[in-house]
Amino acid sequence: MRNITKWKINSRQLLIMLSGSFLLAFSYYHINFQNGLSEGGFVGLALLGKYLFDLPPALTMLVLDIPIFILAVWLKGRKFIAHTLIASMSFSLFYELCDSFSPLRMDFGSNLLMAALFSGLLTGLGAGLVIRAGGATGGDDILSLMISQWTGLKIGTVFMAMDAIVLVVSLLYLPLKETMFTILAVMIAGQMITWTVQFGHRAAAPRRPVTYGMKKKTA
Repeated sequence: MRNITKWKINSRQLLIMLSGSFLLAFSYYHINFQNGLSEGGFVGLALLGKYLFDLPPALTMLVLDIPIFILAVWLKGRKFIAHTLIASMSFSLFYELCDSFSPLRMDFGSNLLMAALFSGLLTGLGAGLVIRAGGATGGDDILSLMISQWTGLKIGTVFMAMDAIVLVVSLLYLPLKETMFTILAVMIAGQMITWTVQFGHRAAAPRRPVTYGMKKKTA
């Protein structure tokens, strides 16, 4: 009975995770992709590996993700991994559905400032909802959560720093203008993630840190 309870995912958490994954997929396809904005995180590293060393991006992503997932099983528990698998698979499904069937176009033309603003707000809200429900959408998100837990930095700050570093290095092959606006989107998303994750927590328990599902260490 205890094992069943341990693995149980309540319907509210599931709805929040699916909503966040949908927002992420919707934003990445309809805003980032359709307006030429770049990618940070492990996706950006995989593309950088392709450019510099001709490495297959799918293989690079796998090599980056596997050790992070193994570490997360130990530090954050199996339930967190179950949540993350649901969130990441639903994100992939929603993105594929947008790519295959969505007739909507959100082409901002030359107004990349507006594209960066909308991208930052929606991707930040989506990622924040997934984290708030106790999951993540990939290995880079898990790594950001663990760094936030270890250092005490705000989760949005860690997300922003990791993505921005990858994007700056990616200037080796990415256009300057699109990359700079992507960094702006990442900065907005970072703040949005922090607001979404912390909303309601400070008022309820101002002196208690939000641990994002990290398992408590026992003596």
